[in-house]
Amino acid sequence: MPTDEGLTLYAAAADAGARLGLPLLEVGTYCGRSTILLADAARSAGTVAITVDHHRGSEEQQPGWEYHDPDVVDPEVGRMDTLPTFRRTLHAAGLEDHVIAAVGRSPQVAAVWGKPLALVFIDGGHTDAHAAADYEGWAPHVAPDGFLVIHDVFPDPADGGQAPYRIYRRALASGAFTEVSATRSLRVLRRTGTAPLA
Repeated sequence: MPTDEGLTLYAAAADAGARLGLPLLEVGTYCGRSTILLADAARSAGTVAITVDHHRGSEEQQPGWEYHDPDVVDPEVGRMDTLPTFRRTLHAAGLEDHVIAAVGRSPQVAAVWGKPLALVFIDGGHTDAHAAADYEGWAPHVAPDGFLVIHDVFPDPADGGQAPYRIYRRALASGAFTEVSATRSLRVLRRTGTAPLA
């Protein structure tokens, strides 16, 4: 995540957390870089950051793909496992007490979640199925006046995958969200309506 996107994410998280006093949640943790931003914002707002990830890597991080990192493959099971790196990242940042890590698949965690959220940051799998499941599972939990933040929104297919762009368009079309800002591929939307999400 480029610095300007990270600063935008932090500002949205700090604002929503302070105004609403509710947790901040991210879908797609990987090794925890964006978690540090959310956790620091949560600390300053007196709330908590929640991360949701199965820690087995998304499609583009698997062996043979562009973003694969063999250093996060568990040699015993032969699969990616970013959880130990994530835990070290939080420890090094001194933010362990401000984060709750939910280790599981996003739709399963969303199905049992029952609390409103000040901010939902979607940065998980980039297939249509994964992005749609993240949106459908978590956008309804954004509290009124809270933020839905979507990463890797590329209107031009030449710049990147289209799944995050499609859920961004769905959020706007639902009538429940209004765009607040666009920083590179990061979109911040405010929950302004009560319309059912499409």
